[in-house]
Amino acid sequence: MPATPDTAAFGAARGDALVPVLPLRQKVVLVMDLVESVRLMAANEAAVVQRWHAFVQHARAHVLPAHHGRHVKSLGDGLLAEFDSAPEAVLAASDLHHYFQDINSTLAPERQFHLRAGLNAAQVYVDSIDIYGAGVNLAARVAGLSGPGETTVTAEVRDLLTDGLDGEIHDMGECYLKHVPEPIRVWRVGAAGPQPQLTPAAQQGGALVPGIAVIPFTARSNDPGHYAVGELIADAVISLLSRSRHLRVISRLSCTAFRQRDAALDEVARRLGAQFVLSGSYVEVGEAGGGKLVISSELSDARTGRMVWTERFNAEVGDLLQAESECAHRIALAASSAILSAETDKARVQPVATLSAYSLQLSAINLMHRSHVPDFEKGRELLLALAERHPRASEVRAWLAKWHVLRVIRGISAQPAEDARRAMDACREALDLAPDNPLALAVRGYTLSQVMGDQEGAQRDIDQALALAPNEAHAWLYRSVWNGHVGHSAEAVECALKARTLSPLDPHTYFLQTVLASAYAINRQYQLAIESAHVSLRLDALHPPALRALLLSQWESGDIDGARTTLRVLNRATPGFTVRSYMQVNANPTRLRVVAALRGLGVAEA
Repeated sequence: MPATPDTAAFGAARGDALVPVLPLRQKVVLVMDLVESVRLMAANEAAVVQRWHAFVQHARAHVLPAHHGRHVKSLGDGLLAEFDSAPEAVLAASDLHHYFQDINSTLAPERQFHLRAGLNAAQVYVDSIDIYGAGVNLAARVAGLSGPGETTVTAEVRDLLTDGLDGEIHDMGECYLKHVPEPIRVWRVGAAGPQPQLTPAAQQGGALVPGIAVIPFTARSNDPGHYAVGELIADAVISLLSRSRHLRVISRLSCTAFRQRDAALDEVARRLGAQFVLSGSYVEVGEAGGGKLVISSELSDARTGRMVWTERFNAEVGDLLQAESECAHRIALAASSAILSAETDKARVQPVATLSAYSLQLSAINLMHRSHVPDFEKGRELLLALAERHPRASEVRAWLAKWHVLRVIRGISAQPAEDARRAMDACREALDLAPDNPLALAVRGYTLSQVMGDQEGAQRDIDQALALAPNEAHAWLYRSVWNGHVGHSAEAVECALKARTLSPLDPHTYFLQTVLASAYAINRQYQLAIESAHVSLRLDALHPPALRALLLSQWESGDIDGARTTLRVLNRATPGFTVRSYMQVNANPTRLRVVAALRGLGVAEA
C-alpha cells in the first residue's frame, strides 16, 4: 500500500496489520554472564540454577533499581540490562561482581561462581520486553573478552567515564571480533581478575613476528677486558636468531646501547620495539685466562615482565669466536623454542580475539606441524583468524595452503582432492597479494609437486623462489621433495642438507628431518635414512611421512621385523590406513616403492 503520513509514522504494512516502528534510544547496554557455566552445570545443575535464579532476583530487586537500570531479560546463564548513564552501569556491574563473594568463600575453587561483564553505548531499538540492535550484540561480544571478575567497555562507554572517579581505566588496545569488520578498541574498568584475558595495549604488538632484543651479557667481574666477551655472546646469538623467519631480531648496535645499564624491561621494550628480551651474565671459571665460562641466560616477556626461560651453559671463549658457535647455537635454539612454546600455550587457552598477530602466526605454524589432530585443526582456525585480521598478508595464505597439503600427505584428509584444490586457491590468493613472495612461490611449488602431480610447474615455482631469495630454506626443502618425486635422488639429499644449514633454529626440525630421511631413502642410503627418521620421530613420534620413510628404508635394507614394528605405529597414527588411501594423492617412483613395501607387509589394498 502507498505510504501515507500516518503509515510512515506508525509503521510498515504486514499483511492486514500495521507493525509499529520501535523507537530508537541511546542506551548503555550491560551483558553479564557466568564464567564456565557449562562445566558448573554438569557438576551440579540444581545448585547452579538455584544460585543463578537468586542472583537474577537480587539484581532485579536491588542492584539495577539502585543504579537506575532496567533488567531486560535473563539469558539462562547471562543477564541483559540497560542504563541511561555509563557511570551508573559501571557501578551496577561492580556490585553484581561482588554478589557471589560470600558463597565463594565456602566453595572449592572449581565450584566457585565468577561473572564477566561487557558494556557498550549505542542507539538501540527499545520496547517493553527487550532491546534490539547491533549495539546489543557488541556488548555481548565485549563481555566475552573479560576474564573472571572483570568489566570490559567499548570506546563509546569509555568516553562517558572519568578515570579515577568511575574506576581505574586500563586501555586494552584493539581486539578482533568475529563478523565485526574493523578492530574494536576496548578498556578494562577496575583491576585485572585472577585470569585476565587481555594484555594491556602498551604491551601488545601488531607485527606478524615478535621482536627480540639480545642485550650484551654482563660480566660478574670488574675487569674491563671481560666486557668484550659479553658482546661476543650477544653477537653470536643475534647472528643465529637472525636466520629465523619467525623472529624480528633487533640490531646489535641498538641493543648495545643497553650494555651495563640497569634498565627496566618495559623501557627496553619501549625503546627497541621488542616483545622479548634475552639477557644474561657470565663468569670465568678455572685457571685465570683459561677461557672457560659459565653463562647464565634468561628470556623475559617484556609485556608482562614474566621470565619465560632461564638456563646455564658451560662454554669456552674460543667456541664463541667460531663462525658456528656451539654454545651460541644452544642458547639461540632454547630461546626461540621458549618463545614458540609460550605463544602456543597462550593461543590454546586464550580467545582468538585477544591474541596479537604474531601470537596467532607463531602458534598456527607450530600447531599445524603437530601430530595431535585437534592441535593440527586449531592451527587452521588460527590461520583463518589471522587472514581475516590481515587481508593483505601473503604469507598467511601460503601457510594456509601448506596446512591443506599436510592434511593430505598425513593421510587424515577425508577429501584429498578438495584439500588439494583449497591449497591451490590459497596459493593463488597469496601470489595475487604478492607475486614475488618467495615463500608463497615455494609453497605453490610444494603443492604442485605433492598433491597435484605437476612436477614441471613445481620446478618453475621453486626455481623462481630461489632466484628471488637464494637463502630461502623452505624453497630448498621443497626442492628436495621435488627432486625425490622426479627421481633425482642425490640432488634430493643435497637440497635437504642445504635447507638444514640455512635454518639451524627451525622450530619444526622434525619436518626437516623427515624430508631428509625421505631423500636418503630415495637415494638408498638406508642407514642415514633410518637415523634421520629416528631424529624426526623422537621429536614427533606419530608423524606419518617419517614413519613411511623409516618403513621403506627398513624393508628395502632387509630389516623386515623393524618394518613390521614401524607399520604397527603407522596404523596407530593413521587408523584405517590402506594401499588405496595412500595412493589417493599422486603416483611417483617413491610412492610405488612404498606401496611394494606395504604389500609385502600384508597391508590391505582397500
